[in-house]
Amino acid sequence: MTIDARRCRDLEQALSLEWLETNGRGGYASGTVAGANTRRYHALLLVARHPPVDRVVLVNHVEESVESGGRTIPLSTNVYNGAVHPEGYQYCEEFSADPWPTWRYAGPGIRLVRELLCPRGRDLVILRWRLLDEGSSPVVLRVRPMLSGRDFHATQRENAGVRTEAAIHDHQVSWHPYEGLPAVRAFHNGQYHHGPDWYRQVHYRIERERGLDHIEDWWSPGECVFTLTPGHAAELVFTTETLPSFDVAQAVEFERLRREEVLKSIPTDDPLTRRLWTATGAYLVQRGARQTVVAGYPWFADWGRDTFVALPGLCLVTGRYDVARQVIEAFASYVSQGMVPNRFPDIGEQPEYNTIDASLWFVHAVDRYLHYSRDLAGVRAVAWPAVKQILDGYRQGTRFGIRMDQDGLITGGVDGVQLTWMDVKIGDWVVTPRHGKPVEVQALWVRALAVAASLADQFGETSYAAQCRQDRARATTSFRERFWYRTGGYLLDVVDGPIGDDASLRPNQIFALALDDQLVTDSQAKQILQLVRERLLTPVGLRTLAPEDIRFCASYEGSVSERDGAYHQGTVWPFLLGPFVTAWVKTYGDSAAVRREARMFLDGLSEHIEDGCVGQVSEIFDGQLPHHPRGCVAEAWSVAEPLRALIEDVGIVREGVPASS
Repeated sequence: MTIDARRCRDLEQALSLEWLETNGRGGYASGTVAGANTRRYHALLLVARHPPVDRVVLVNHVEESVESGGRTIPLSTNVYNGAVHPEGYQYCEEFSADPWPTWRYAGPGIRLVRELLCPRGRDLVILRWRLLDEGSSPVVLRVRPMLSGRDFHATQRENAGVRTEAAIHDHQVSWHPYEGLPAVRAFHNGQYHHGPDWYRQVHYRIERERGLDHIEDWWSPGECVFTLTPGHAAELVFTTETLPSFDVAQAVEFERLRREEVLKSIPTDDPLTRRLWTATGAYLVQRGARQTVVAGYPWFADWGRDTFVALPGLCLVTGRYDVARQVIEAFASYVSQGMVPNRFPDIGEQPEYNTIDASLWFVHAVDRYLHYSRDLAGVRAVAWPAVKQILDGYRQGTRFGIRMDQDGLITGGVDGVQLTWMDVKIGDWVVTPRHGKPVEVQALWVRALAVAASLADQFGETSYAAQCRQDRARATTSFRERFWYRTGGYLLDVVDGPIGDDASLRPNQIFALALDDQLVTDSQAKQILQLVRERLLTPVGLRTLAPEDIRFCASYEGSVSERDGAYHQGTVWPFLLGPFVTAWVKTYGDSAAVRREARMFLDGLSEHIEDGCVGQVSEIFDGQLPHHPRGCVAEAWSVAEPLRALIEDVGIVREGVPASS
């Protein structure tokens, strides 16, 4: 994943290419290959005060230049309204994301490398600069940090409230611009010169495109000056941790070895699989004493639905069984009225229970965890009580009218609340309400009943197992009678809604094929797959609505309301490639030819993973060519589901996966 000089020195391309370094605590560093921040979320030191939430931006950027032979060569780039200054991107000859973001610069008589990394489990970021030529003359490197102190969704403006003093020690300096926020500590092997100033009117063009506040002022406390000589790196560390000292070389080597071990653990040489596998670690983060899953960067936290859709691809096919168990334990402890949380709010209030499907995805994930780990005792102790609470809650009825109807199917929905994964709400308008009986919810329900019946048998609860099988048979019969849309040759998206049945051609029906073998006939499955392939499939995912539909939105852009209105009305979602590939292989047979064909559906991600956020997969894409990436630049289920399908269905790793960290 290397970006060559041509692309690095093309400002438009270099600004559109992003990088991401996560720390396993909900914090991260991110930016563009050009070096300029184009989002309010781009930062060098962005930490989660209560991992993985309550995230604040503390160090936005550093202004860098080198001096040699009487010339000053900028390394950094900033974008202002109508101006770009400085223009360090013009000297960049290469960017690589491996093993961490690394830039190579070349100017008159100078070749140097710049590295940036976030050690896992630490609230800190390391920057290093090295000369590449052994015979180079010494050069002066100047680095000026740009600070703020704000919620990561906000922006900062010049203000009189900033505290401008610094605590300066030998190779250490700390700043504490705002009361109530962590102090920023810097370790360096140069010289620090205090000289506070404001850098005004920095322009975030992505935020402008999103219809949001796109201007920010940065406070700069001073400048670090280094003398760069061959064989000796300039080092600068930003952290919120209270440390007497910090050994940069030791931390870098430890992190290098950790990342090398991850690469060694990947049991295939397939390039796409290796890249997706490597990307998975970004989403596994700390919540209290356990692990959880960040749904996407830069702005999502841990969401129930996303967590359990992504869990098989993030943790199970990669052998991280202990992490999977911790995630299941974390959510099991929050089950309420038969529901797992859909979202842990970003500022620490009570979890939100506003989803009809997250709890059923939890049950599915428990089953997949048991399949891989064989941890029957762990499932019985931790997950089985939660599984029964979920099934019983749905049977008896829970929040938002979610309940098992007389026909055995799950219904739900109240005015003004969005419950399925198509969950946009603009003011009081729920864009895709899908009240009634959504097709994928029925597939999940039937699947959950099968899982519960099997577990009950293994735990000696025969009457409970019998009840689950009885409910499953009734739901399956009702599904077959109600959901097949003969006129179109596919499954209805929702039945028994407020205005009747909904025949919109959407991808949700794919889950009925991927999750269960009994809901449609083989002939029906093939009709569905061919229609979805013709009208919904793109090289990077499945459209959420057929292009022929009058509501179809070809692009995801404009104001907040315009974008939200398009979110599930034609926008392409790459995570849907996972169930599509699963359904394809299940329907057409597990032969080498079928698996080769299924693999082709995922090939479009190979090109994308080197664009957008390098090494990651975006949340969504425009519904029409050229399918520009949109939304979160890195999304958990966009990585996890294609990876799961590659391993489980395409068979990239046929011999099984060893447990790994």
